[in-house]
Amino acid sequence: MKNQTYRMTMLFDFYGELLTDRQKEFFDLYYNEDLSLSEIAENSGISRQGVRDVIVRAEGVMQEVEDKTGLIRRFVQMQEHIAAIESAAGRLKTLNYRQYEDPRIEELTDVISRAAQALKE
Repeated sequence: MKNQTYRMTMLFDFYGELLTDRQKEFFDLYYNEDLSLSEIAENSGISRQGVRDVIVRAEGVMQEVEDKTGLIRRFVQMQEHIAAIESAAGRLKTLNYRQYEDPRIEELTDVISRAAQALKE
């Protein structure tokens, strides 16, 4: 994946509900609100190391579930395949417009495009 923060926020989006309330709160503050460990510790009344431990445990829980299920990996692959389908449908539509002007091809490319869009939602 692109970078650590992006990977962690994806994990949180998919598996955040598996965390304890405290893990969710600290994880959200650290990755989504961009607070430092020290800021979170000060606001929570615990040590910086305590905050780090909670976040590292949360990351571990979510990564373990991803390792077992592969949902994010499959989601990313599906998005790439959908983009390829949309691109191919667009090229086919352009080719039809320039060379064939066949209404059946136009209809089929519209069906393909709508189906790809529905998969994205």
